[in-house]
Amino acid sequence: MCTNTLMPLKQPLVPFVDLAAQYRTIAAEVEQAATRVLREADYILGREMKRFEQEFALFCETKYAVGVDSGTSAIELALRAYEIGAGHEVITAANSFIATSLAISHTGATPVLVDVDPRTYTIDVAAIERAITPRTKAIIPVHLYGHPAYMDRIQQIAERHRLFVIEDACQAHGARYRGRRAGSWSHASAFSFYPGKNLGAYGDGGMVVTNDQRIAQRIEMLRNYGQQEKYHHLFRGYNRRLDTLQAAVLRVKLRYLESWNEARRRNAALYHKFLKESGVGLPSEAEDATSSWHLYVIRVGHRDALREHLASRGVSTGVHYPIPIHLQPAYHDLGHKVGDFPVSESCARSILSLPMYAELARCQIELVAEAVRDFMSARPDAKLVDVPGVKHAFYPPAMQSHPEPTVLRAGRQTPSLSQSSPLFFRWPPGGCRAFSLPSSFSTSRFRWVPTSITGRMMPLLERWED
Repeated sequence: MCTNTLMPLKQPLVPFVDLAAQYRTIAAEVEQAATRVLREADYILGREMKRFEQEFALFCETKYAVGVDSGTSAIELALRAYEIGAGHEVITAANSFIATSLAISHTGATPVLVDVDPRTYTIDVAAIERAITPRTKAIIPVHLYGHPAYMDRIQQIAERHRLFVIEDACQAHGARYRGRRAGSWSHASAFSFYPGKNLGAYGDGGMVVTNDQRIAQRIEMLRNYGQQEKYHHLFRGYNRRLDTLQAAVLRVKLRYLESWNEARRRNAALYHKFLKESGVGLPSEAEDATSSWHLYVIRVGHRDALREHLASRGVSTGVHYPIPIHLQPAYHDLGHKVGDFPVSESCARSILSLPMYAELARCQIELVAEAVRDFMSARPDAKLVDVPGVKHAFYPPAMQSHPEPTVLRAGRQTPSLSQSSPLFFRWPPGGCRAFSLPSSFSTSRFRWVPTSITGRMMPLLERWED
């Protein structure tokens, strides 16, 4: 039910996620499934768990699925099954939830971070190849926010360098790329069943899917103390099993996943419709990609102010994620600093996740969009506008009359540019936002002068010519 009341709110008019609303639509089925497990006292690696593994593998269009206790464990055990550990490097994205990198670290391997694509927020494919060393053993692309990474190009790089690919599909249940399910492209893939996911349990849970029988069997033993049969332990394993009770709940939910994802797609289309002229940067799908729309993430200047404004109007939001992995204290030992991954850092400053779930009502989406539009009308300096050849570049009105907007090139000291070079607008009172160099630009006409930002020298492109 929607209302425009201005009374103080005990509960948000539009919660960020509404798991209770979902439960109400399937309560009888869930309770029946849970009661069946309780009646049979079949709690550990039980029949419901085995059935769910088979059904989820079929859904993912893979041969095998192995239930584990979390998405983090799914990534870690997949890496361990391929004997990746100390002395090895694994390439992944800087703009992701930290669990991806933690899973790598827990094996003893080193996460090698690279920047992300500014359009899809998934791993920058060109950056992968530059990060490969003799110690590189695997690539973990993250299907962030439910949008699949460019798996065909990633697979080509992996094959050329004889690397394993493990998809982090923890946010991408049901997504597709070039007609194939997210999770079906690689050697193995990890899914999370955290409650807020498109397919969520009533607690933690995860799954590894693969087409390799040997790897599936290895993970089955890794999750269960390294035993192939009870009390016969072939190696030192772990206790990382998916509970049968959670599997029973997930079997019920899996039957609805396609329809829930379709509802998310309709809701994303409504957000697009109501926000297209608002000035915020809207998410989009790459060609041949079908997102599962786990999150609907916009980009905007003055993100925190917009978030406060939405809260005052009864709209809950999220930020995914406010600090890139390379700037987290947990990974200070990697030696990164501000400016190393400019697109990820720009995202961290500007992204805002709006409410997104299947049960979201049209009137709720209209309420959210109206609140966003009102803020943007009052704060024109927060707008995103299109610059020739560049989508969703930050370009505040104070700069619109400037004859020669300054552009900042991050990275090397040498004045060499390619058509894929990341560039930045820079404007008073500071800050920078990333985009890619349009193919129509003539780089030979730029004059380079030194400038200082974030404590280090970088070249400044002083002229803007199209």
